[in-house]
Amino acid sequence: MIKEVLQQLWKDKYAKIALMVLGVIYFALLFADFLAPYTKDFSDRTMAYVPPSKIFTIDENGKISRPYTYNYIRDFDGENLRITYRLDRSKKYYIKFFSSGQQYKFLGLIPSRLHLFTTDDDGRIYLLGTDINGRDVFSRILFGGRISMTIGFLALLVLFPIGLIYGGISGYFGGKTDIIMMRIAEAVMSIPSFYLLIILASILPSGMTSIQRFMLIVIILALIGWAGFARVVRGMVLSVKNQEYVQAARAIGASDLRIILKHILPQTTSFVIVAITLSVPSYILSESGLSFLGLGIQQPDASWGNMLKEAQEFTNIVSRPWLLTPGFLIFIAVLCFNLIGDAVRDVLDPKSKIR
Repeated sequence: MIKEVLQQLWKDKYAKIALMVLGVIYFALLFADFLAPYTKDFSDRTMAYVPPSKIFTIDENGKISRPYTYNYIRDFDGENLRITYRLDRSKKYYIKFFSSGQQYKFLGLIPSRLHLFTTDDDGRIYLLGTDINGRDVFSRILFGGRISMTIGFLALLVLFPIGLIYGGISGYFGGKTDIIMMRIAEAVMSIPSFYLLIILASILPSGMTSIQRFMLIVIILALIGWAGFARVVRGMVLSVKNQEYVQAARAIGASDLRIILKHILPQTTSFVIVAITLSVPSYILSESGLSFLGLGIQQPDASWGNMLKEAQEFTNIVSRPWLLTPGFLIFIAVLCFNLIGDAVRDVLDPKSKIR
């Protein structure tokens, strides 16, 4: 089924573009250590809010040259009381590709110094400028995206098994069991999820590492979202539990658990696939929202949410628009997942497609 769905998606113009964009994003995040010119811990506090580096391919004589850049010199504008930067054209710094740079561990395992591009030892290159602490925004976007773009799938790994089994049991047995289980699910659904996330995230111990906080956020998101999914699964189970193949399995002595897992829940596959593609964006936005409010991933670790927090000041929006890049990427990622989700729904349920 998955192969057929992918083939149909590839025929959809918008879904095809969305798949390609997400493929590029996840490829970049997987090889972030190699693609980023600096490691995630790099910081130069003397270069706060440096504009994006300018890349030159034509020298001062008008001839084509190897790509090079200039460092920025920090000045203070006494009249307007602000810090300014200007290019130091006294020395060129050539950009080197597939060159040795700061050491890192590829995928956390393999030591390496190979980077896609670097500059000379005393040169600096910031494709998307720097933040208030002099950290390269481009590098931090790559490292922060690993958290923002994976949290949804990790939450689904916890949420979907709970929702499938809970909804399957409720719909299969029916009666009082169904009534009690659905009242519990409805009670969970009635809780304002985002406000609960804020409360739970705010009471987490301050000494927790970002990894521990990340895993707890995943669990919290999953424990909030399973109820609505279970309710839909329960309705689908009610519609198929009296089918002939289910009665045949019951007649030959199959256990209730086997009937639920082997004969009933597989009938919900199409809904599960659609739900996955449509649920991931909500978890990306939830993590970004928490981090934006300072309750998610904490500095100095990066996520697109806490990086975007710095751009909430009007001065930064006007004078330092490169700080808005994480917000643009969140928008692109959520849009792509929604386009794919709509296309998958049309493929698996042709009646829903309006031609």
